[in-house]
Amino acid sequence: MGEFDAIRPYDDAEVPAVLARLLSDPAFLDILTHFRFPRFAGSFGWLLKPLIAHRLRREFAEVKCVSTLQDKVEVYVDHTIAKATDGVTYTGVEQFKSGSAYLFLANHRDIVMDPAFVNYAVYHAGLPTPRIAIGDNLLQKPFVSDLMRLNKSFIVHRSITGRREKMAAYQLLSAYINHSIRNDCQSIWIAQAEGRAKDGDDRTDSAILKMFHMSRKDEPFAEVIRSLNLTPVSISYEYDPCDQAKARELYIRATTGTYSKAPGEDDASIALGITGYKGRVHVNFAAPIAGLFEDTKQLAVEIDRQILGGYRLFPVHYLAYAQWADADPALQVPSADKVFATDELERAKAEWQRRLDACPVEHRPYLVLQYATPVRNQYRVKAGLAL
Repeated sequence: MGEFDAIRPYDDAEVPAVLARLLSDPAFLDILTHFRFPRFAGSFGWLLKPLIAHRLRREFAEVKCVSTLQDKVEVYVDHTIAKATDGVTYTGVEQFKSGSAYLFLANHRDIVMDPAFVNYAVYHAGLPTPRIAIGDNLLQKPFVSDLMRLNKSFIVHRSITGRREKMAAYQLLSAYINHSIRNDCQSIWIAQAEGRAKDGDDRTDSAILKMFHMSRKDEPFAEVIRSLNLTPVSISYEYDPCDQAKARELYIRATTGTYSKAPGEDDASIALGITGYKGRVHVNFAAPIAGLFEDTKQLAVEIDRQILGGYRLFPVHYLAYAQWADADPALQVPSADKVFATDELERAKAEWQRRLDACPVEHRPYLVLQYATPVRNQYRVKAGLAL
């Protein structure tokens, strides 16, 4: 057994067997049937599932490696993106060099689509897609684990509670990330903090940065970070399909002090995040960190500056900021009509009002918060203020 077998993605030799296992998994076929034929899955699922399995076995019969699988899946990804967005743009990919690997550290708003959009940008730039960090809390069903590890995902063990076991898991994770970039020349995508920034406040957890260094403690921190080509990534959604659910959770946390997820809540968030309307999406890749930062806190401040400064603000963000009770009067934030064309702004006003109307009155401040916070953060960066 290899050092990283417990967490690594599947390799090419494992692809045919894992695909065969997936296409015989009743739970996986049930999900596909409900996604493809939502109106008929209940009554005719018994008939549709074997037909879907047969078609997919035929379509993927010649797939023997991960890159070929990604080429096949890309057609479905492009179709999903076309249906659920008004277009995806990206900046900064031109700086990446073929034959080099990068550690993409990104803000985190959506469980599946954040790395999917980074993959989309990198793939369409003609570069190898990164390996993706995914928490084991999202891999409760065997088919989900198979599906994600086929698509170059590796496992982050978050459910471990013992201190010694947790340290060992982070040590292994650190070693794998370093090995992937320096030995395998394979890029990595990982979120800047555990869990989504449900309040719109994208901040880097310095513990993540410390983890990168854990397996190379005999080397200076600054040099380890430079060797990893750490690249801050900003992912901006015009509209968040899960914004109402996030507002509800924030309200419950604020009023009761705690929040417990219902069974299947993560699955519902994943499904809504994939299929729900997002408006426009933009991915910005900053330049790899070149400065020598001696500790994690200094580095986190710089990464936050890059991610918040590279976040694309859409009209809805300015509209929300104008309604936000906690807007900073010291910041010189222009009104939306000073930044955007009239027709673009009118469309945004209609969609924003629709979202407000659909949100219970007591939850609305938390809906506004999600869209307004990135404005405050970016204008603080522009003004050179502390974040």
